[in-house]
Amino acid sequence: MKKPLIIVESPTKARTIKKFLPPRYVVKASVGHVRDLPKSTLGVDVENGFEPRYLTIKGKGDVIKELKAAVKSATEVYLATDPDREGEAIAWHLAEILKLPNPKRIELHEITKEAALHAIEDAHEIDMPRVNAQQARRILDRLVGYKISPLLWAKVRGGLSAGRVQSVAVKLIVDREREILAFEPREYWTVGAVFEKLMAASLERDAAPVTFPAELFEINGAKLDVTSVAQADQIVADLADAAYAIASVKQRETRRNAAAPFTTSTIQQEASRKLKFRVRKTMQTAQALYEGVDLGSEGTQGLITYMRTDSTRISESARDAAKAFIDETYGPEFHGGQKAFKVKEGAQDAHEAIRPTSVSRTPASMAKILKRDELRLYQLIWERFVASQMAPAVYDQTSVDISAKPARGTATYTFRATGSVLKFAGFTAIYEEGKDDEAPANPDAKTKGRVMLPALSTEDAIEKQAIEPKQHFTEPPPRFTEATLVKSLEENGIGRPSTYSSIVETIQARQYVEQLDRRFHPTEIGMQVNDLLAEHFKDIMDLKYTAKMESELDGVEENGMDWRVVLGQFYTPFVHDLDEAEKKLPKVELKDEPTDEICPKCAKEMVIKTGRFGRFISCTGYPECKTTKPILKDTGAICPKDAGMVVERKSKRGRTFFGCANYPACDFVSWDRVIPEPCPECGSYVVAKSKRGVLSFVCSKDKEHDTSAIGLAKEAEESTDGNESLTASEREIEPLEV
Repeated sequence: MKKPLIIVESPTKARTIKKFLPPRYVVKASVGHVRDLPKSTLGVDVENGFEPRYLTIKGKGDVIKELKAAVKSATEVYLATDPDREGEAIAWHLAEILKLPNPKRIELHEITKEAALHAIEDAHEIDMPRVNAQQARRILDRLVGYKISPLLWAKVRGGLSAGRVQSVAVKLIVDREREILAFEPREYWTVGAVFEKLMAASLERDAAPVTFPAELFEINGAKLDVTSVAQADQIVADLADAAYAIASVKQRETRRNAAAPFTTSTIQQEASRKLKFRVRKTMQTAQALYEGVDLGSEGTQGLITYMRTDSTRISESARDAAKAFIDETYGPEFHGGQKAFKVKEGAQDAHEAIRPTSVSRTPASMAKILKRDELRLYQLIWERFVASQMAPAVYDQTSVDISAKPARGTATYTFRATGSVLKFAGFTAIYEEGKDDEAPANPDAKTKGRVMLPALSTEDAIEKQAIEPKQHFTEPPPRFTEATLVKSLEENGIGRPSTYSSIVETIQARQYVEQLDRRFHPTEIGMQVNDLLAEHFKDIMDLKYTAKMESELDGVEENGMDWRVVLGQFYTPFVHDLDEAEKKLPKVELKDEPTDEICPKCAKEMVIKTGRFGRFISCTGYPECKTTKPILKDTGAICPKDAGMVVERKSKRGRTFFGCANYPACDFVSWDRVIPEPCPECGSYVVAKSKRGVLSFVCSKDKEHDTSAIGLAKEAEESTDGNESLTASEREIEPLEV
């Protein structure tokens, strides 16, 4: 008996949909892409309108055979791949390879029964402008990657790569590093004071003194600019016997609005700030929440809407559900009205912001169902969405100016005390947006405090209790974290929501940058490749040009621009730059990084080199002396065999493992990261295991021992950077050309 066939990308999504749809539907998974450009050749006929040559992806033969058999026994075929450009392209490739005469395209913005049935009713044709936008982007990335990378192999070193977007991301990090290296700190001073409000004699008895802080703000009406200890000491001396009075008291009510629901970019940033998740882990965990979780009596349901989006729009039904929840839980005064957020210019508004599929599924109700990190991310998404529909927080803000007139001289000093009191919690009753850990680069970059001030008026008498000058130095701009790099990419129009994770991972995999204390540092090879590309490929390395290309690629989908014309306009000047670079680019000798180590065999200096599997230490006497040693990263754990350090190592195939620093004298190894804390029950060593991005701590001696105390104390990402598998990697093809 023939049945309707639904084809999705992910096997997990297929299992979820199959559980809640009527049995008359057959659901199969393509397991990501089924066709792509060939890996061994360019695969693009630049002389014939950039015609791509697609091949079946290796290893997909059995999947395609199964899908073809299912198509033969289907009454109709619905292509339910992800609702974005990449998903649209996969749907088109499926239609081509399965020879579907009349494929029906459906989009599942959330994986629920209601959404699926509605999508089937709303089936439509494949969106070819969207497909062409993806094709144009893919071919453009292929042209850049496959044309420039061989040049780098010939002139610099084998194994290097260039990419249209990855190279610009590296440039951001290199430029920031050079800003830091060139930065010259400037000295400045602040002068703080503590004042006491003098009480009337009738109120003084047994009353505690009422004090408050203030900071010197102006001298003779000019903004404070104290740059030396001599100036600061002179001010303190002048103020020793000054007369102090309250010059003005200003009070006003201020409101702070909630942030919009999450987009791909903002969830990656916020999960990095609050949960310490890497960008990749955020997307893996969100994918699991989107594709479906077994809720017991409710069956398997997707818990969040599609997680690749740059729109802040939400549906009316979701807005109404949030209003009902807020009214019932917090009271009508906490609801913010029919709030809608402006969609930023250039955003793809095909689907909603990231939100829970049902606001009634509170984090508390999911606590015993979701895994630890799934719950933490779900709570962040749920709270952000509900808060976005709540009323603003209201503060009473007070600013008090205090004049100080020294006994000698005519100078007038003005101190200022500011404070605010929360008058109405509004959205802050449930959620506060995180902030990047960014140090101010100058004395003007100060944050408004939440200081509690006493009731003050110009009639009140005050007395100085203390004056304290403090020395400061301006600080350089901070290095990028994953969160701030994603933010910068978005602000500059570089890449799109579906690419941020791949960009961050690729620039590290290519060893152009590395993370130290969660901040990006460019490597020596990264800086050299960046400089070569910046000199010879000015367009590709220009942020505005790259953003312009992104806009034109968007125009293929949104305005029906001819994708072949867009590629042609790029390719002509690109080929010219490529020809010039091949003629002028000299052979580059990479400098090895010096170390303070001496070769134990020949007593020559050892240096840091970069090889196929990363950096290592090598003797400068090579090739006569072939002594090498790995760069070991201390994990803080103690070896259970000889009490040496447990360090991070790389296998010959590049896989991370953990072993004793005293190898070969000690042969202790573990594929799982060894945790510094021992098992609280038996004292044996504990390892961190990660499955689908979810972390657990296991006693090596007895898996049943309770190690929850360790788990609660650790940062979520600490042990997930080593051998974590990519659950959504089927979609991210050839990261070389991100």
